[in-house]
Amino acid sequence: MTWFRSPAAAGTRVSLLYEGSSKAAGAAALLSPNRVLTCAHVVNDALGKDLYAAERPGAAGPLTVAFRGSGATGHRTATVSVWVPPQRRPSALEWEGDLAVLDLDEPAPSWLRPVVWRDMEEGQELRAWHGGGEAITFADIVVRLKEGRYGYLDGRLSGAAIGPGYSGGPLWTRDASSVAGLVVAHLMPEETQPLRAQQAVRRSWAVPWQAVREELARAGAADVLDECAVATPTGAGTWCGGPDVARAAAGLAPVLRALLDDPGRRADHARTLAAGLGRPVPPPEEGAAPTVEELAEFLVTEERALATLTESLAPAVRGPADREALDSLLALGRLEENVRLLSVGEHRHLLDDLRRVTAADATLVPRAAREALRYMVLPGPLAASGRLTEADLDAVVLSLEGFPDGPAPDGGAPPVPALLRLAAFVASAAPDRETRGSLHGWCDRVAQRLGISPVALAERRADAAGWAAHRSSPVSRIVLRLTADGACGTGAGAGAEQPGGAGRYRCRVGLVRQDGTTSTVAAPEGACAPEEIGRLVREAAESGQGDDPYPVTRVDVVVGRDGLQLPVDSWDTGNALGDLFPDLGGLRLALGAKYQVALRCPEMSRRSPRRDAEMRRRWASGHPEVLVVDETSATLQQLYQRLETSHKDVAGVVLHGPREERDRLLDLCLALGVPVVLWDREADGHADAARLDALAPAGPLHQLPERVREFREGVFGSSVVSAARPALVWEDAELPVPDSLELLDPS
Repeated sequence: MTWFRSPAAAGTRVSLLYEGSSKAAGAAALLSPNRVLTCAHVVNDALGKDLYAAERPGAAGPLTVAFRGSGATGHRTATVSVWVPPQRRPSALEWEGDLAVLDLDEPAPSWLRPVVWRDMEEGQELRAWHGGGEAITFADIVVRLKEGRYGYLDGRLSGAAIGPGYSGGPLWTRDASSVAGLVVAHLMPEETQPLRAQQAVRRSWAVPWQAVREELARAGAADVLDECAVATPTGAGTWCGGPDVARAAAGLAPVLRALLDDPGRRADHARTLAAGLGRPVPPPEEGAAPTVEELAEFLVTEERALATLTESLAPAVRGPADREALDSLLALGRLEENVRLLSVGEHRHLLDDLRRVTAADATLVPRAAREALRYMVLPGPLAASGRLTEADLDAVVLSLEGFPDGPAPDGGAPPVPALLRLAAFVASAAPDRETRGSLHGWCDRVAQRLGISPVALAERRADAAGWAAHRSSPVSRIVLRLTADGACGTGAGAGAEQPGGAGRYRCRVGLVRQDGTTSTVAAPEGACAPEEIGRLVREAAESGQGDDPYPVTRVDVVVGRDGLQLPVDSWDTGNALGDLFPDLGGLRLALGAKYQVALRCPEMSRRSPRRDAEMRRRWASGHPEVLVVDETSATLQQLYQRLETSHKDVAGVVLHGPREERDRLLDLCLALGVPVVLWDREADGHADAARLDALAPAGPLHQLPERVREFREGVFGSSVVSAARPALVWEDAELPVPDSLELLDPS
C-alpha cells in the first residue's frame, strides 16, 4: 500500500506567457515558493527571440508566469537567475543544455505546492499538460528509452500528443505524486535524418531529473538544488540535502512510536491525516498501516501534516505520559522550518473568520496586531498600511505562523504563539457576536491541541478585552518620515516637481494623539512611489479618526535637508471610494489640498545645537511681525544680521529670490531657530514674489497653515490659476517629532 499519495491529478499548472499576451509560450515546474524551472528555449520564445539564442536574457524586462488550479489563478513576474542555453549538436535530432531557473518577484500562491522530483526510468507512464494550463490538454506518454541525458517518450495513437506549447512542462507520474523530468520537444526530423516524420508521429524527448540535477550543479546553482524536493523510496517527498530530513524524521520516530505503536491506531490516524490533507484515503485492510518511519518523514516534509495529525491525537490523549509525548512531538516540529503551526482545518477556519472581520472593518486586524504584537516587527502587509484587504490575509497568517512564541509562563507550559495572541485581540473587537464566538472557540481548540495553559490564554484575553474597551485619545496629527531611495538621488535636484511625482521614497507613517502617545501605522519594507505614500497617509488619517467627529487635518512631513524641496503637497491621496465604486476610482485629491502639510527637519537641530532653544524662545516672544526677505535683505550676510539683531524674536520668515540663493537662506533660517519659513518652490527670482500675495504671507502667523492649504486646494483643484507652489516649514517646539526607536521582542 502507498500512503500519503498526492491527488490523482496534478491539479495546478505553471505557464510562461508571451510578452504582453495571455497566451502561453510553454510550461514550467515550481521548484520552491520563489523559483520555477523551464526550458531556455521557452524563455527565448516568450521574449520573441530565436529559440536557440544563447545569450542570457538581460534587459528584456520581467517574464510573466501564470499559475492555474481548480478554480484559482495567479500571476507573478520573474527574472532569469540560472541560464543553461540550448546547444545544437551537429547532425543530431536533439540538443543539450536548455534549462532556465526563474526567480519570482513574490512567492507563488499558497495553494500551489512545489514539485517532488524522482529519477526517470524506462517503462514509466507519465503525463504532461500544455502550457495553457487547461485540464483537457493532458497527454499520456511512456518512457521507452533512457540514454545519457535524454529520455525518449512515445505516445499512443489516441488522445492528445505532445507538441508546441508543452515544452518546459513537468512530466508527472500517473498518480501525480512526483515529476520525472521536463518536456523539451516533439521530434520533428528533417528529410536528411535517419527518421522520417511518419515514423516519429508520437515521439518526443525530455530532460530527466538526473540530467536536470547535473546541469544545475554544473551551472553553480547549488542553492537551487537545496530547495528541490526529491522523492524517497517510500514515496514521500524530502528536501534535497536528505541528511537534514533524515535527522528530523529520526528525531520524531521515537515520539511517534510512543503515541502510535499500535498499527491499527496508527492506520486510523493516518487515514484521518490523509483525508485532512486532501490525499486519497487507503481502504481499511487487515494489518495495513504506514511504518513509523514513513509517517515521521511525511510529517517533516508536508507543511501542515504534523499539526493535522496532532489535531486528531489531542482528543485521544489518555494520560500524562501521552500528553508529554504529544508536547515533545510539537516541540520537535517547531524546530523544523517546513512545519507549520496550524492544521489544514485550523488554517481554513482562521482565514474564514479574518475575512469576515476584514470585510466589515479593514483597519481592525492591523490595529489589533500593533497592540497584541507591539514588540515585534510586523510582516509586510501589516506594517505597510493601516488597512488590510482580504487578499492580504493569506500572507499575514503565513508569516505569523513562523513568528516565535512569546515568553513561556511559569510551570513549563508552552507559550502562547503570536498568531493566537492576535486572534484573541481581533476577537475582542470583532464586529458581531458570531465572529467573536468563532474566534474564541478557535483559540480554545488550538490552545488545547498545543498544550497551552488555560490561565495563559485567559491572560491574553483579559489584555485584549482591556484594549478593546479602551477609548484611545483623539489623533492630533500624522507624522510622515521620508527618505529618498538610493536610486532616486539626493540633493536639491531630487526635490524638483516632476510629472507624476517621479522618484521613490522609503517612508514611515505614524499617529500622534492628543495625550502624547504615538504609534506607527505604516512602514513599507521597500521604497514607495509618491501616490502610494499619499494613499498611506490618507488611510492613516481615516483609521486614526475612530469615533472622533473632527477629522485629522495636520500632516508633518519629516525630511532631511535634501528633502526640503520635495513636492509632497502635490502627491495624490487617491480616494476611499475606489474599492466600493470602481467607476469612481479616478477621483483624486492632492495631499496638500486635503491636509495642512508642513515640513520638519530634525537634521538641522543635530547640526545646530542651539536651534531647539532658539525656536522655543522665538515662539515664546509672541513677536507679531513676519520678516519678508526681498531685494533689501536678499544676501546671506544681510539676513543673518537682521535675524541676530532687529528680528531676533521673529518666528516667521517669507523667502523670495533665485532658487540657489533661496536654498542657502533657508538653511540659515532653520539653523538660527526660525520655526516658520514660507517660500515658493517654483519661483525663479524676486520678480515672482507677487505669486504668494494671495496667501497673505505676512498675515497672522497661526492661520498660515490653513491659508496655505486653501491656496493649494484651489491650485490642485484647478479653481485657481497660479504657477506658485508654496512650501512651508512649521517647527513646533511643543510638538516634538516622535522618536523612531523600534524595540524588538528579545525572544
